[in-house]
Amino acid sequence: MGQRTLLHDWHLALGAKMVDFSGWDMPLHYGSQVEEHHQVRDDCGVFDVSHMTILDVSGPGATAWLRYVLANDVARLDRLGKALYSPMLDERGGVVDDLIVYRTEGGYRLVTNAATRDKVVAWLQRQAEGFEVSLEPRPELAILAVQGPHARAKVVSLVSAARAKLIQALHPFEGQADGDWFISRTGYTGEDGLEIILPGEQAPQLFNDMIGAGIAPSGLGARDTLRLEAGMNLYGQDIDQAHTPLTSNLGWSIAWEPSDRDFIGRAGLLAEIEQGVQDKLVGLVLEERGVLRAHQVVRVAGVGEGEITSGSFSPTLNKSIALARLPMASRDRAEVEIRGKWYPVRVVKPTFVRHGKILI
Repeated sequence: MGQRTLLHDWHLALGAKMVDFSGWDMPLHYGSQVEEHHQVRDDCGVFDVSHMTILDVSGPGATAWLRYVLANDVARLDRLGKALYSPMLDERGGVVDDLIVYRTEGGYRLVTNAATRDKVVAWLQRQAEGFEVSLEPRPELAILAVQGPHARAKVVSLVSAARAKLIQALHPFEGQADGDWFISRTGYTGEDGLEIILPGEQAPQLFNDMIGAGIAPSGLGARDTLRLEAGMNLYGQDIDQAHTPLTSNLGWSIAWEPSDRDFIGRAGLLAEIEQGVQDKLVGLVLEERGVLRAHQVVRVAGVGEGEITSGSFSPTLNKSIALARLPMASRDRAEVEIRGKWYPVRVVKPTFVRHGKILI
């Protein structure tokens, strides 16, 4: 039996199919993964993501330390509540994890992946030596992600006037506290929405209120197809410690300036650039019938071979799509091996759908 969130019994009562995810018992779907996917794209849905890791960072050395351990630069967080996406690298430039960091009144809040919890906490504690910084894991907190074009309006109808006002004022990629709640306008679906961090004992009531208001409970299956359509990487598949951000469509998340900021992994990335980056992460679209899956071989005529990192059927496009790491010289056509046969695929920018709009 894996770890359970405080909403575990609610998931069972709603008929969820439970699966193991990084040691946690989590809902895969509540009857139809495809229906949950469409519900988020067209209206809104709520995900229990309380398995993710929350770390609060404080102390006089917090800013300097985060500027050292993150590839992006927290100096860009020029106001309270502003958020930043960043990979966290090892010395070679491999991705230890990717995370969101918020600037808070007490310092910073990090939200990292569930699968990397022990590794990341140990890594950060080692890197904190020599800095005046305090790390506080917050396992008592829960996270509900409400995603979709109507998400904010529906949540506004359920919360206090003060929290409704806060939600209406939030900018994208910003989070603000109201008492013991922290509400951010972030997500992992390519749609507008909110992620609400709150005390775990309060999560069941909020989840129940959301279901009562017609916000569909949504599982990890829909969360995966939504993020894949949006071209968002999944740690352990599209990014990992064996690959750098430069080969993972994350070059935009590296803050090279100021040039004298010595973050972990900078030298490794510069060495890779000097030697010539060999691979890139691209999108694939299968125009014929079939399903693209992780680890299928991709070949590009006259260039070489690569591999699918994430693949699935896209409910929005009604086609199979994938993210794949291919040689840098790859262009607009390739082939994928599916059960011993080769199928043509179109190579596209690795963002298929955002805010309900098809981009390919």
